[in-house]
Amino acid sequence: MEIAPPSSSRFKLYDQLELLEFPDKYVVKPVDSPHEGFSVDRRDGNIKPLDDDTSSGDATRVSTIFGVGGTIRLLVGTYLLVITSREEAGTFLGFPIFRVTAMKFLPCNGNLKFATAQEKKDEAYFRTLLQALETTPGLYFSYETDLTVNLQRRCKLAVGWTSKPMWKQADPRYVWNWHLLEELIECKLDGFITPLLQGSYQVAELQLKNSPSVISLISRRCTRRLGTRMWRRGANLEGDTANFVESEQILEINGFKFSLLQVRGSIPLLWEQIVDLSYKPQLKINKHEDTPKVVQRHFHDLSQRYGEIMAVNLTDQHGAEGELSKAYATEMARLPNVRYVAFDFHQICGTTNFDNLGVLYEQIGDEFEKQGYFLVDADGNILEEQKGVIRSNCIDCLDRTNVTQNYMAQKSLNLQLQRMGVLDSAECVSMFEDDYTKFRTIWAEQGDEISLQYAGTYALKGDLVRYGKQTVSGAIKDGISAMSRYYLNNFQDGVRQDALDLISGRYTVGTNSPSQLQPIGGSQPSFLPVASALLIGGVTVTSFTIHQAGRNTQQYLASALWAGVTAGVVAMIKANGRHLCSRPRLCHLI
Repeated sequence: MEIAPPSSSRFKLYDQLELLEFPDKYVVKPVDSPHEGFSVDRRDGNIKPLDDDTSSGDATRVSTIFGVGGTIRLLVGTYLLVITSREEAGTFLGFPIFRVTAMKFLPCNGNLKFATAQEKKDEAYFRTLLQALETTPGLYFSYETDLTVNLQRRCKLAVGWTSKPMWKQADPRYVWNWHLLEELIECKLDGFITPLLQGSYQVAELQLKNSPSVISLISRRCTRRLGTRMWRRGANLEGDTANFVESEQILEINGFKFSLLQVRGSIPLLWEQIVDLSYKPQLKINKHEDTPKVVQRHFHDLSQRYGEIMAVNLTDQHGAEGELSKAYATEMARLPNVRYVAFDFHQICGTTNFDNLGVLYEQIGDEFEKQGYFLVDADGNILEEQKGVIRSNCIDCLDRTNVTQNYMAQKSLNLQLQRMGVLDSAECVSMFEDDYTKFRTIWAEQGDEISLQYAGTYALKGDLVRYGKQTVSGAIKDGISAMSRYYLNNFQDGVRQDALDLISGRYTVGTNSPSQLQPIGGSQPSFLPVASALLIGGVTVTSFTIHQAGRNTQQYLASALWAGVTAGVVAMIKANGRHLCSRPRLCHLI
């Protein structure tokens, strides 16, 4: 296993680049190796290795960039993704890890002037999607080590693995910009290709009983069913689920390294919850003859990668969630090698009783401890392997899942520290206030990052992770986040979903039709502003006239009239709710 500081045999990306902008091309070259590099034609996006002629002349602008994220071809032009700002997030197994703080798609679309009016209109929409992608949260990268492969897997890889180009070391399912790397790979620009991981990275230094240790938490978002909260639910026909995230907690102490893996993912059935302006849109299970195969494919893939799987379902066991849970339980009964556990988080824990997760641990604790964790010593000798993983889910796989994964990680951390002799069998990390606060904080921060990427807001129930109880300020924050989710899900996420379908390669731009940008599911009426104005006006006038109604019959009739208008507008909005919301224009749900 190679997790020592970098050596001459370890592959390393160029970590500081110069971007030169000419009227006809962009030139990218390393600051330390100015004779290396490549150019991109600003007319058609063609990439060429750097030569003396390519870099000659005076650039109109010179700037520093910190990585190249790839290229994407749209209807008329090509766009080059570059990292323009970064910040160091910490070290991962001894190597610096960076968070992207700004990136930009550079246009290479000089031929746009020859496009038709419809092509220009479509290209403008695609550029809007690229602008949305430039603010993508939670993107991480390293110049010296791969971030997409967990510690247990990387310890088993062949000698010389770290000498390969970074993109070859990476697991494609966790590379956010994998679809953008194709042209750079074809041009053999290995030193420039920067795989980006979307997820979270948090780190804290502990001082338990004067035993220094480092605990880090890295989460990896799968790109196979990338999407937003309401427009990507459940699974596709291949068994890939929405909001699938692998989380790895690593403890480094006295030269030893412990790793605990947990995964989350949407319920692996074919189901949807289309926004319609209601606070909780209706859950719909899509009846499909391949549903058993979808579930089987999903868990077969998990078993191949992680070993024994224990599926913990945290959804309500009544109401709409209950119907989905019953369908899930029915399918899980067909899988003899996967243990399924239903735990109604809301009923048992409510909004404040975090410690009631002990009821769940009583059910699964023995098996969880048998699954174990991964342990390797300072010489790279594997002392123990994790034999399985817990797969947790709620409806969104965010709030309830965050709280539960934090609880399980804490239990494992106690066992690890007891094994090292830092804690005795009667002690646990929660007895040490400063270190426990750090532990809870990294899990709360991770929950917020994962939630921002899927739902657009910070996680709910963050107080349960951060403080172990609900606070007044936390309740207010949850209320604001809930309302923000409602607004984003109903009026913004259609465009964001299109952007994610574009970046993940699920949608490929072509030129086979006059216009590819047709709203999925039919046309979208644009009468929401008028309806909203009528609704607000109706409520206002109704309230005023009712207040004045006691004075004469005419005002009473006016009150009734405006109340009727308001009720009619409400009924119209409710009946057309789905059409009034922001909807994806590029891909269907499954």
